[in-house]
Amino acid sequence: MTALGGPKQTAGVQPPTGMGLAISIILIIVALALAYFLVQMAGVIALVGIIIGGVLIAFGVHFVPVGGAPAAMGQSPGIATGVAMLAAGAGLAGLFGGAWAAPFGFGVALAGGAIGGGLLMAITCTMVNVIYIFGMGIPAASGKVEKDPITGDTFPEYKSQGTEGHGLPFISWVGGVVGGVLGGLGGTLIYLELVEVYQTQLSAILGATVDQIASVAISLAGIFAIGIFLMNAVLAAYNITGTIEGPHDPKFKRFPRAVIAAAVASAVAGIFAIGLLELVGVF
Repeated sequence: MTALGGPKQTAGVQPPTGMGLAISIILIIVALALAYFLVQMAGVIALVGIIIGGVLIAFGVHFVPVGGAPAAMGQSPGIATGVAMLAAGAGLAGLFGGAWAAPFGFGVALAGGAIGGGLLMAITCTMVNVIYIFGMGIPAASGKVEKDPITGDTFPEYKSQGTEGHGLPFISWVGGVVGGVLGGLGGTLIYLELVEVYQTQLSAILGATVDQIASVAISLAGIFAIGIFLMNAVLAAYNITGTIEGPHDPKFKRFPRAVIAAAVASAVAGIFAIGLLELVGVF
């Protein structure tokens, strides 16, 4: 993220520098060229899918309402945990859903991943508000906006003094679900692209059928998909720096830098994932 440049951390838009953009584009082009060299057109298609998946993950993380330690004390809206941890939970749920649905086709698997991530976040956000309202006795109130952009509910009269708000306003709940859907969709897309590449490569290297090497291909794809997901979640967390309430939070405007960083990081990591077995086959 630092390599992309940009101004000092503020709540508003933080565009990357021209040099950062140029380096990012060059790295992505080099990665695509290496993918073609290693696995021909199938490698390019797979890498493009991995890059898109990484971008979806990084973008989706910015929707997720995270309050960290202050939220645990009712002093900040959001879920009382870290950005990367919460995003990883949604991503893993999405990956499990997508992997389970993979035998039913590409589209169904993507839908399964999106639903898995969104469902986990919907349940999490709902239970968080149950704890806040019935356990701590505090209403949901944002400290970033005067009223909920969706419901129109006002917040100032419900916000406690000395806090930045508390609970999960409806806009934050919706943001959490959208973030979970995007994260699950992106993680599943990465997994599906890697599974296809590994099945082809292992069949050629070992001279076995797809059914015989399916378990190995699925395991490797799952490991790399989770790794790339966590990498992009951490990049987005570094871009957010602390807490975020959701899409209405001024920090949400920072997402372009995270999207560019995620595209580059996913391209570089994707090359290692795609080229791993090809190099093993050579030696």
